[in-house]
This record gives sequence, C-alpha cells and structure tokens, in this order.
Amino acid sequence: MKGKSLWWMVSIVAVVALAFGMGALAQAPTPTHFSGSISDYTPATIQGTVVGPWVMNGTWTLDLKGRSGLADFSASMTMESSDYAVVNGVVKDPDNPDPQVRTAHTHHITMKDATVSTATGTCPSYAPPGPAITNPGIMVSGPARITGNGSPAPFSKNDTVLSMLQVCVNGGSDVPFSNVTLVFSTPASKHFGSQAIHGVVRESRFSEFDDEHR
Repeated sequence: MKGKSLWWMVSIVAVVALAFGMGALAQAPTPTHFSGSISDYTPATIQGTVVGPWVMNGTWTLDLKGRSGLADFSASMTMESSDYAVVNGVVKDPDNPDPQVRTAHTHHITMKDATVSTATGTCPSYAPPGPAITNPGIMVSGPARITGNGSPAPFSKNDTVLSMLQVCVNGGSDVPFSNVTLVFSTPASKHFGSQAIHGVVRESRFSEFDDEHR
C-alpha cells in the first residue's frame, strides 16, 4: 500500500515538474535591444490652440541594461506642418513654395537609466479594426531630455525642466514585439500633444551581436 502511495506521489511530482518546465520554455526571453521608426501626427488642436497637425517622422532605439531594471532610450524625429494645417490656416502664405513656411524642425529625445516595467496596464490601447495586442511587452518611463534643432527645446527651459516620457513596446501573436508608443507629459505635451505617438519595431535583438530576432 505504501509502495503504491509512493509511486503516485512520484508520478504527480514528475507531472508537475514537466508542466512547469514546459511553461518556462513557452515564455520566451525578452530581447534587450530594440530599434524602429516613428510615423504619426499631432492633434490639430493642443490645449485649446490650433497648431496643425504636425507631421512626425523619425527613428528610435531602446537598450535594456540586463537585470538592472534600467534602460536607455533615444529618438531622432522631424516635425513639420501637415497639409491639413494649410487647410486650417495655420500655415501662412500657403502658396509659397518655400518649405520653410511649414516650419520644419528636428528633435532629439533621450532617456538615460529609465525604469523598465512589465506592468503595462497604463500603456495605450490600439483602435479597431486591428487585432488586439496579445503580448503586453514592456514599459519604459523616465524624464526625457529633448532638443529643438540641436539646442535645448524652448519648453524645457535650457534642460532645467524635463518632461516625463512613457515608452511601450508590445506586439501580437505573429510578431511579439511589433509596436511602440510614446506618451509625453508636460511641458513637452504642449508641443507633441498628450496622445500616444505611434511607431513600429523594425529589429529586436538579444545582444548587439545577435542576428535579428522577431
């Protein structure tokens, strides 16, 4: 009788161990190096002022620092007034062929030692009809330094006032890390808007020397 009980106990332990091992294998490790592009528009009206929309295009990188729970993020982005801004009357002298009437300018955005979290409940959702995000991914947040045409952005007051930035990287069943969003707090949100700025993950790697992982 004791022999049967011992056999059942050993069997149960073996099944539990096997299930735990399979579950661990199913949870693929998170890449530590990401890069991609940004392509979006600001709202036409920000804090009650008609400003655009602005067209935003750029590239970004995200590097997780091992198990430290910290990461470095950087983005390089151009902005200029959209065609709709011409319709809205934001762009003065719309018939002028000089591209400077669109007020094109650049931004460099950096976060050093930002906090990494898997608690992504505050990350932006995606509107239908696109499929839902199935991989909640990671969230990186911290104070961001932002330039305007290579100098401290006017709203940062010579880098004495930094804006909080939330970066979320997530994806779906076919591409676990496919999407990125940037959400700025004040004072940067007065320029970029407080909505999610969308982009795409082009590469995700486990190290700087690994082949591309998707």
